Amino acid sequence: MMTKELIAEQYQQIQDEICAGLEQLDGKEHFVEELWQRDGGGGGRSRVIQNGAIFEKGGVNFSRVEGQLPETIKNALKVEQQDFFATGVSIVIHPNHPLVPIIHMNIRYFEMESGKAGKPAMKWFGGGIDLTPHYVFEDDARFFHSKLKAVCDDFGGDAYHRFKVWADDYFYIKHRHETRGIGGIFYDRLTATDEHSWDDIFTFSKAVGRSFLPIYTELVNRNRNKPFTEAQQEWQYQRRSRYAEFNLVYDAGTKFGLETNGRIESILMSLPPQARWLYNYQAAPGSEEEKTLGLLKKGINWV
Repeated sequence: MMTKELIAEQYQQIQDEICAGLEQLDGKEHFVEELWQRDGGGGGRSRVIQNGAIFEKGGVNFSRVEGQLPETIKNALKVEQQDFFATGVSIVIHPNHPLVPIIHMNIRYFEMESGKAGKPAMKWFGGGIDLTPHYVFEDDARFFHSKLKAVCDDFGGDAYHRFKVWADDYFYIKHRHETRGIGGIFYDRLTATDEHSWDDIFTFSKAVGRSFLPIYTELVNRNRNKPFTEAQQEWQYQRRSRYAEFNLVYDAGTKFGLETNGRIESILMSLPPQARWLYNYQAAPGSEEEKTLGLLKKGINWV
């Protein structure tokens, strides 16, 4: 039987698997763990790797928090209930190599008491995985999306198409009129239906989580040994600034964490170690940088 305790336990196992795999991939540094408690209920395990052979900064965080929702979150979720439980794994990796992409993954479960006797709790799953290359390599983009499509196809129906469109819309920097990267999949408030049971959705959530390591390992190994120039590193810092803008202005997880008195270091783990905002930076006509900007659009069919 699926319980919130089982979900949290298996999410912790996925965190362990991913950290071990990323340490092996980097080959130099190890994750440093901090255990933390949240005022109001719950806590988590924050794991950060820094100054590695490949990973300049990366975080693989697990949280399991509970308590009462603040009014701002209740209004945003359009609910009247107060008691909540939330657990999940969240990952952001910033490589030091400009030809290796930034990657993000999140799987999460949320539950609220109904507030009425005899009425079951409200609950749902959310999550996703998306890729933000500093330079968009089309073969890598097709590989990435094909692997996500395979995970979604196992779930059934038109899940890949629905979640891919959702990601395009969600990971969009409105004030820049560009997507954060090449998208991926994104979903929220998945609940049991006639088509999918709770166990089906939980299995899908874990499959998304476990797709992360083999996908990113392949992408890192494809590009980690390529030479790069100082100009390409400068472009990397420019693209990181866009990443920071999205996470601070639009990201729902950042807003939820801040509004629910989450741990600040864990919430802002997603920010790059360094980024640059040069005034009116323009990519040279016909350059690889300009080509990348041309591919940061919604609706590109990569598979």
